[in-house]
Amino acid sequence: MSNLKSKIESLLFITNQPLSVKRLVVLTKAEKNKVEEAIKELMADYNQPAKGISLQKIGDQIQLVTSGDNSKLVKDFIKEETTGELSRAALETLTIIAYRGPVSRAELEQIRGVNCAIILRHLLIRGLVEADQDRKKMQLVYNITFDFLKFLGLNQQSDLPDYAKLNSSESLEKIVNQVNPAGQ
Repeated sequence: MSNLKSKIESLLFITNQPLSVKRLVVLTKAEKNKVEEAIKELMADYNQPAKGISLQKIGDQIQLVTSGDNSKLVKDFIKEETTGELSRAALETLTIIAYRGPVSRAELEQIRGVNCAIILRHLLIRGLVEADQDRKKMQLVYNITFDFLKFLGLNQQSDLPDYAKLNSSESLEKIVNQVNPAGQ
């Protein structure tokens, strides 16, 4: 059981979205009752007054969250993180999402050639991008938000400069081939 608890804990830690019991069953390849039991044990471990993280459950959805006792500290930290200019890497990632979205993290990382997890987290926190589940591909995809368009004074994504040219799959192929020659 402790191995299953460890797996569930790791999955909950790395995701920025709640996970359903059904999804945890699929990911861990464990029986539903075992997953539910492991979640109860994790809740008992985390949901204590002196902990900085708790396990929140709403219906069938489970997510690791920060403790309510630390809400002011966390809010101040996030406010500090969400102000100021974007880094070059964040701007590159945001540009790719704006012109290619919806796009998966794997596609972003293939285009940029580096891990984009932290950058995506910052862009999500700032409200510039949003994540949605692509049911066909069974993965999260990222797209720009209405706030992003509003900030730029645009009505739709296709109003971005050179959108038709930069959104085409041929342009993406050229970029990927430049970053990753010979399909390596």
